[in-house]
Amino acid sequence: MLMVVATFRIAELMRLLRLLSGLVLAATALDLATLVARWVAVPHLAHGPVPRSRFMAAYLKERAGHGGPPLRWRPVPLTAIAPALRRAVVLGEDATFYRNDGFDVGAILAAARYDWHAGHIVYGASTITQQTAKNLFLDPSRTFFRKANEAVLTMALTHFLRKDRILEVYLNDAQFGRGLYGAEAAARHYFHESAAHLTVRQAAELAATLPDPLGANPATRSRYFRRRAAKILRLLQATARHAPIHHRRAAAPSYRAAFAESAAHPL
Repeated sequence: MLMVVATFRIAELMRLLRLLSGLVLAATALDLATLVARWVAVPHLAHGPVPRSRFMAAYLKERAGHGGPPLRWRPVPLTAIAPALRRAVVLGEDATFYRNDGFDVGAILAAARYDWHAGHIVYGASTITQQTAKNLFLDPSRTFFRKANEAVLTMALTHFLRKDRILEVYLNDAQFGRGLYGAEAAARHYFHESAAHLTVRQAAELAATLPDPLGANPATRSRYFRRRAAKILRLLQATARHAPIHHRRAAAPSYRAAFAESAAHPL
C-alpha cells in the first residue's frame, strides 16, 4: 500500500514539473516574440516624433486606479533643449555616452566596487542608452527577463539610432517628478521656463533629479539632491570653455578629466 501511495505521489510530482516546465517555456517564447517585435520597431525610432514611453503608460494606469496629478509631457526636438542641460545629463548619467557602445564596463565595475564597500546597492551603472531602452519598451519590474530584454534593446538602439537621437528620446521620456516626463515639461513645471532657455544652474538641477525624480528634485531640495546638483554644476563649469560634447570621439585634456571624474566617482 505504501509503495502504491509513493508511486502515485511521484507521478503527481512529475506531472506538476512537466506543467511548470511548459509554463516556463511558454513564458519564454512569449517574451522572445515580444522582444523580436520591439527590435523590429527600433529602426522606426530613428526619425519622427518621440513616442510615449511604457513608463508613462504605466503611470496613466496607476493614476486611473489610485489618482494623482495628470500626465505632463511636452516632447520637443533636441535643438529646443538647452545645450547646458544636454551636457549636464551626459555628465551626470553617462559620462562616456558619446564614446561607449551602449554599455559602460568601467562605470559598472566602479559602481560594483562602491556598492561592495557600502555593503548594499547604492549606485547602478545604466547608461543613457540602457535607460532609454527601459523607458521606451519595458515596465518598472526588476526581473531577469526584463534585464535581458534591456540589454538586447540597448544593442538595437546603439545599432540603429544616432547618439543625438538616443539623447533626444531620453530627454523627452525621462521622468522628472510624479506624472512629469521630459525636459520641456520639467523646465516649465520647476522653473516656469522652456527647456531651451534654462540656465546652467537650472540644467544641473534637472540633471540631478534623474536618479530619484520623486524624492530628490528642485521642489524637495533634499540633501542628496543639493550635493548632486552642486557636483554636476562643477563639472559643467569645468568643461564650459571647451567645445560641445556631441560628435566628439576625443576631448581636450581638461574635458576628459572632468568626464573621468564623473565616471570614476558616481554622483
